Amino acid sequence: MKEIKWGIIGCGDVTEVKSGPAFNKVPNSSLVAVMRRDVAKAWDYASRHNVPAWYDNAEKLINDPEVNAVYIATPPLQHEEYTLLSLAAGKPVYVEKPMTLNTESALRMKNAAINFNVKLCVAHYRREQPIFLKVKQLLSDKVIGDIRFVQLQMLQSPAHNLIASTDTNWRLDPSISGGGLFHDLAPHQLDLMIYYFGKVSSSSGISVNQSKEYSADDLVTGQILFENGVVFNGTWCFTVSEADKKDICEITGSTGKISFPVFGNKITLKKDGYEEEFIFEALQHVQQPMIERVTAYFLGKGDNPCSAEQAILSMELMDSFTKTGRLK
Repeated sequence: MKEIKWGIIGCGDVTEVKSGPAFNKVPNSSLVAVMRRDVAKAWDYASRHNVPAWYDNAEKLINDPEVNAVYIATPPLQHEEYTLLSLAAGKPVYVEKPMTLNTESALRMKNAAINFNVKLCVAHYRREQPIFLKVKQLLSDKVIGDIRFVQLQMLQSPAHNLIASTDTNWRLDPSISGGGLFHDLAPHQLDLMIYYFGKVSSSSGISVNQSKEYSADDLVTGQILFENGVVFNGTWCFTVSEADKKDICEITGSTGKISFPVFGNKITLKKDGYEEEFIFEALQHVQQPMIERVTAYFLGKGDNPCSAEQAILSMELMDSFTKTGRLK
């Protein structure tokens, strides 16, 4: 292939700005087809984004001879099914995070990619954003010495605006999303921890539905011991007051501390009694740097920026926080 011609399965609100337009903005890439079960909405998306073809059936898009790679942006319930169909058709897949509903499903997707010998990449796109690459550089350069521990807090009120709007709030239905808002937001954070600190030695957590406002758990805590000795402690709560909202990750080392929000644009470095800030411009299309890397990988011009094997590590962490430690 000399150019990646993308088809999107699930061209909902999340693809309007975050990802969809980027497929036409990176080198050797174009968006040629989209699919939604509501054909009127598929046509509307295609007409507004100048996409040549639109479908209300995923298999028709997958079998479109003009499509040579598939981006799956449906809710997680459909990720495995559409990934397997695309791989069986010989078309490489870029699938949204979380990779799927649970680890068992993710393993089937990984094995299918191996069996069909077709490329599979997962959209943990924060790995390629400048702010998080800067954090990785600071850690690699040992600016704060040897890393001791990480403290992460994602505290949001019921009125938060961190997720894209949808016709129905499927993120609160565990049968569709795999869990609640934790399963939608934590993959960003946990993947970054794996990206920064490597293999996990052990993990555990507690998951509970305190408010009973919906069927999914609204409070999750998790602990990780990485093989390199770094200890992580995280808290996700989605029922705090507006005044108590917080999005902060603090990495403490032997000589200083790095702090940053996962949904923000500023890094704060504290060391030797001084403080330094690194501020980054917001990206117009947050997935564009990742899509550029994925396109290069599909064309054989680079490595996989987030393989199934890497994405499964964060699936395993989410499962360990919410299954074995769940409080009834």
